[in-house]
Amino acid sequence: MRIGVISDTHIPDRAKKIPPAILEDFKNVDMVLHAGDLVNNSVLKELQNVCDDVRAVRGNMDHPGAKDGLPEKLLIETGKHRIGLAHGYGSPAKLMELVAQIFEKDKVDIIVFGHSHNPVNETRDGILYFNPGSPTDKMFSPYNSYGIIEINENSVEGKIIKL
Repeated sequence: MRIGVISDTHIPDRAKKIPPAILEDFKNVDMVLHAGDLVNNSVLKELQNVCDDVRAVRGNMDHPGAKDGLPEKLLIETGKHRIGLAHGYGSPAKLMELVAQIFEKDKVDIIVFGHSHNPVNETRDGILYFNPGSPTDKMFSPYNSYGIIEINENSVEGKIIKL
C-alpha cells in the first residue's frame, strides 16, 4: 500500500492551492492522509480529485467550516498495520511525546501528525513517527515537503519529499 501524507497546507492563507507536484504524485497512491490545518475545505476536494480514499483530522488553525465533521484523531487499519492520525498541539519541542500520549492505548504501528511544519521520519520503540512537514509554509522548516508511506506485508517505510 502506498499512502500520500500531507499536513499544514494552510490554504488559502499560505498558498492558493496544493502544489501541482503533490497532486501528480498522489495520483499513484492508495490513500491520502491529511494531518490537519487544512484551513479551508477546498483542500479535501483537491485531494479527492486525485485519490478516492482521503482521510483527514482537524488542526488548530482550521476555520470553523473546515473543522466541521473532522475528528481530532483517527485510527486506520491497513492489513496488519494500524495508523494513528492526529494534528498535534503544544510546543514543537515535545510534539512527539504529546502525539504518543494521544495514541498510547491504541496499539498503533505508525503515528502521522503535523502541527510543527517540521518533517519527521523516525522510529521509536517500534512505532514510526511521521510528520510530512508543510508543502506551503517554511516558517519552521528550511524547506517545504510532503510524504509517502509504503506499507508492505512485513515492512513500513516513510519518505519525506522536499519540494
